Amino acid sequence: MAQCAVHLKICIEITGWLAASLILGAYGLISSGKMQARQPLYQWMNILGAVGLIVNSGWNGAWPSVGLNVVWFGIAVYAWRRNRQAV
Repeated sequence: MAQCAVHLKICIEITGWLAASLILGAYGLISSGKMQARQPLYQWMNILGAVGLIVNSGWNGAWPSVGLNVVWFGIAVYAWRRNRQAV
């Protein structure tokens, strides 16, 4: 049982690092002009990154970070849906 908890903790940590990489990568691509904000990939990087950080932050009890990433997720989903309907 304890070994399972260790594996879960490692998975949660990996999820957090991957999520942070997605959000930072999206920001870097936008900032460098290699991606446009209306591209679905940009919104999906933010959606998946926010979900991963919600999981990681919730697991670690970092509730302000959970709140921030719930809002981040909502903005990204709204933008993705708006951009999808505009096409």
